[in-house]
Amino acid sequence: MPSQPPFVVRAYSPTRRALLGCAAAVVSLVAIYVGFELGRSRGGYDVIAAVRERNRLQSDLDREIKANAPLRVRAAELDMLQAGQARERAEVSRTIGELQAQVARQSQDLAFYKGLVIRDPNTPEVKIQQLHIVRGSRELAYVIRLTLARPTSSDRQVSGTIVLSVAGHNSGRTDTLTLPELAFTLRYFQNLQTELILPAGFRPERLQAEVKSTRRGIEPLVQSFLWTVQAN
Repeated sequence: MPSQPPFVVRAYSPTRRALLGCAAAVVSLVAIYVGFELGRSRGGYDVIAAVRERNRLQSDLDREIKANAPLRVRAAELDMLQAGQARERAEVSRTIGELQAQVARQSQDLAFYKGLVIRDPNTPEVKIQQLHIVRGSRELAYVIRLTLARPTSSDRQVSGTIVLSVAGHNSGRTDTLTLPELAFTLRYFQNLQTELILPAGFRPERLQAEVKSTRRGIEPLVQSFLWTVQAN
């Protein structure tokens, strides 16, 4: 009986198959890229020219950035300068406002003390140096504050009364409200105040004060003020 040739089984290494697969994939990618570049070349696209153009544009951009750097620094300096000037203007405005308020107070004090020392034969014994109207704690209530002063310098006391009246309109008609008398006794100056509750619908316009001295032969002094309500 003739002998049969032996059956041989050869096994391929897995590593060899993996390398062959990778090589095939790389060859495929290279072929695809070459085909892609070949297609762009046939369509008029030049890779080298495109790279050169990109490099040129990048160089131009770098030069522009370098050239604009001093301008950006200058712009930042101008922003800081403007902010500083704004702060300085605000400070100057605040200082001017304080000085104006101080000058107004000093002018008022000067007028007050000037009225105490000026001698005039026709000057009344007592006058209202200051008058303020502020809102009271109740509805339609107002507080009237007065400062009486002697226009002439004298150590003699002066006594008398003050009659306050408020003129205005009530329901379209002219009306006047008269307050109770206020008594005073002063040598140089005195502060007085009284409260007034306006009727509903009454619109005040002027406040009149009549100062009467207890001395005989002294004519009453009448002073009129606009009805102006000030902040407390």
